Amino acid sequence: MFGLGWLEIGALIVIALLVFGPDKLPQAASQAGKTLRNLRRMANNARDDLRAGLGPEFSNFDPADLNPRNFVRKHLLDDIEDDWNNGDKPRELEPATTAPYVPEPVDELSYGELPPYDSEAT
Repeated sequence: MFGLGWLEIGALIVIALLVFGPDKLPQAASQAGKTLRNLRRMANNARDDLRAGLGPEFSNFDPADLNPRNFVRKHLLDDIEDDWNNGDKPRELEPATTAPYVPEPVDELSYGELPPYDSEAT
């Protein structure tokens, strides 16, 4: 649940008992549950309104795809994951067989000499 282990959940329960006390804890938990249900309902309504407003072309639109992590995973890494699932090693992950890039040596300018100017590059 929310990526929490049993130790963290137990610590939260103990803290809740200390903060609210055993008498008011059921009321606080009930109010938190109602608030969570209302937030979930509002989020679902907003998602449905967004889908209805976008029209039938975007019927498979998921707002979670707007998260950059999900976008990269869906659009860039799906091919690599498919290759791995099929038992093939993806081409992008194979070691390079070409020689490593070595930059060409650059002539150093002497003191006071102006660098070359390319008017088309600026």
